[in-house]
Amino acid sequence: MKKLKTLSIAFALMSGAAVADAPEVVDVTVTRTGDTWRFDVAILHPDTGWDHYADGWEVIDEDGNQLGLRPLAHPHVNEQPFTRSQGGIVIPEGVTEVYIRTRDNVDGWFDDRTLVELPR
Repeated sequence: MKKLKTLSIAFALMSGAAVADAPEVVDVTVTRTGDTWRFDVAILHPDTGWDHYADGWEVIDEDGNQLGLRPLAHPHVNEQPFTRSQGGIVIPEGVTEVYIRTRDNVDGWFDDRTLVELPR
């Protein structure tokens, strides 16, 4: 499990390293507006076109309960990494951290989760 501690995390791509097939969360920005949250999530994935692409991410709690879902409707072959947002996510009172989990249209949901600490 990766851990992202800040609102916006800078990232570096490792040159020469093989890219895993799982969509990788490389940046997350979290903003609270009243009782809901907005997540801006940057994903890196070797999309090849309609045959294989990252097709969603979700915000889940520690127990794996889905708090928010962001479907991705098309491949991002020439836009890597890419950022997509989802607002209106309700996080239960007292929860201080959540996880981002990704999926692609070939393998479905991946077990890897990225920890995101919520701003206080």
